[in-house]
Amino acid sequence: MRFLTQRRRFSDLSEQEILALAISSEEDDARIYRMYAERLREDFPDTARVFDGMAAEEDEHRQQLIDAHRARFGEVIPLIRREHVAGFYARRPVWLVENLGLERIREEAAAMEQEAERFYSAAAQRASDAATRKLLGDLAAAEAGHQHSAERLEQEHLDSASAESEDATARRRFVLTWVQPGLAGLMDGSVSTLAPIFATAFATQDTWTTFLVGLAASVGAGISMGFTEAASDDGQLSGRGSPVKRGIASGVMTTLGGLGHALPYLIPDFWTATSVAILVVFVELWAIAWIQNRFMDTPMLRATFQVVLGGALVFAAGVLIGSG
Repeated sequence: MRFLTQRRRFSDLSEQEILALAISSEEDDARIYRMYAERLREDFPDTARVFDGMAAEEDEHRQQLIDAHRARFGEVIPLIRREHVAGFYARRPVWLVENLGLERIREEAAAMEQEAERFYSAAAQRASDAATRKLLGDLAAAEAGHQHSAERLEQEHLDSASAESEDATARRRFVLTWVQPGLAGLMDGSVSTLAPIFATAFATQDTWTTFLVGLAASVGAGISMGFTEAASDDGQLSGRGSPVKRGIASGVMTTLGGLGHALPYLIPDFWTATSVAILVVFVELWAIAWIQNRFMDTPMLRATFQVVLGGALVFAAGVLIGSG
């Protein structure tokens, strides 16, 4: 099946190409670590220094590999990269990781080193040529050394106090960027749509009409909340993060909050749909109270009183208006 792909098989690579592949891989990893460092430098300077040190380690190993290539094969290094070799471990695009949390970036860096070590170890076991086996074993040992170097650099630049401080900063940023606007949207979508949905339900006792009203109210509220949140604060002074992320969190959660008790009205039977919708409302309100307690440090009794009582009042208003 080789004609189905233009990628080279690892078993077809020469020792020179394997060495060239290792050189380009080390160069790519050093670049990734430097991008992580720049991404984290403002908010997490100690972790940024760890990644600076890891990038420097990659540069040293790349230079050692270049020296080995120069000694064995000369100055011209073949152009071969990860994506040219079938089955070679791939790196996720940096932009998919750098916008995630601090701990996620740390985990990605650890996975990078582990993937490289496993690949070289497995390749060394499959190699039949003694020189190639030794070369691959040396590369596996180098990657294992990188993991130990990362641990040493963390101990050097990131003591327990710094780690706790950075973790607290990361949690605060996550709460301000995602949880707070998402919670506001969920509350608005769950509570504000109760009255129009249940007023329509009891006024018409038509499940399809009720669903359309709920869908329109949920989507409209989501769009409004999303744009309002995004336009309210650019995040530069408040430290609340990207307005686009906050707008998405608020808009999506507002829509979901309303759709939760609108979707049951796809059930044709009115009383069955209404019973399910009331159950969904109960779950939504308790979920909001739990999120407030878990992430916003609001006492559970206070959160329950604010959310459940408020939601119950809005629900009652909708039922009374619709029944009248």
